[in-house]
Amino acid sequence: MNNTALKIQVEKIKVSKIDQVDFDNLSFGSVFSDHMLVCDYKNGSWEAPKIVPYQPISLDPSAKIFHYGQSIFEGMKAYKDENDEIFLFRPLDNCRRLNISAKRMAMPELPEEFFMEGLTALLELDKDWIPRNAGSSLYIRPFMFASGTGFHASPANQYKFIIATAPSGSYFAGKVKVLIEEKYSRSANGGVGYAKAGGNYAGQFYPTQLAVEKGYNQVIWTDDNTHENIEEAGAMNIFVRIGDTLITGPTSDRILDGITRKSILEIAKDEGIATEVRKITVSELVEAAKKGTLKEMFGAGTAAVVSPIATFGYRDTDYDLPELENSYASRLKKRITDIQYNRAEDPFGWRFKV
Repeated sequence: MNNTALKIQVEKIKVSKIDQVDFDNLSFGSVFSDHMLVCDYKNGSWEAPKIVPYQPISLDPSAKIFHYGQSIFEGMKAYKDENDEIFLFRPLDNCRRLNISAKRMAMPELPEEFFMEGLTALLELDKDWIPRNAGSSLYIRPFMFASGTGFHASPANQYKFIIATAPSGSYFAGKVKVLIEEKYSRSANGGVGYAKAGGNYAGQFYPTQLAVEKGYNQVIWTDDNTHENIEEAGAMNIFVRIGDTLITGPTSDRILDGITRKSILEIAKDEGIATEVRKITVSELVEAAKKGTLKEMFGAGTAAVVSPIATFGYRDTDYDLPELENSYASRLKKRITDIQYNRAEDPFGWRFKV
């Protein structure tokens, strides 16, 4: 994409810190690349984005982000193929979802060209930070927050949009053990569950801590009203395989419209895997586990792509899932990652070359 349309101002870092990074031992999202994109909303409009060295942000103590939580974000990745060419995966979907979140949180929507051209310029500048190691990628975090000041409870009049990036290794490793949550809720009807608002994730931490204390890695969220329907797996969408059918819950104002979720459904259809988008009850899950027809459960999201679940707990009983040689989880993850890393054809038109 041509980056000249916006005439993005670039301030390069004086000395890169890339030589201090061990690219063979990257944890997730803890090392940050040299530059970031910054764009300010003032006087009713977005100013031109600029690229600056990665640095701390200075904010007034009365900035409304601290008081009323107007904060949204996205999660994306950039990939390098064996020829060092750079690719994104469905980036326009991230841009559109950011604006869906912004609208719900009474924040200004960001022009698509600011997002796409700004991101492309940032990746071209920091291209050496995109790792080529197997399973590694450059994690991209676009986010927006209220920078306007005042203690009055109302939307801010100023906002800041930033894209920061972090070279990262694989997100999850090992078997995941989850607990079905029956007391706490991630979101509610009419709420902000479908938006990628920071507070959604903050509210998950305490129930997850309680689950960890019981020996689990994560929680399975159920609906806020009856706690009878499976909704999400931690911070990811959830898929369940009963028999040979892959099932996931419908999106709603409680459930995030995951880009990986949508991709899995399309790939499954292309692979001839039977899929159903419908409510999944806890009782159906337990019954299938007892009968032996529950073959797989896995979370789906940008960071992990696919995270297989080995065990789920419900009312003081743990249910182990079988270990399958040719699981849907591994099959679908391979299809997605082969597209992302330009190792296979992309019949869906998802891959975006930078």
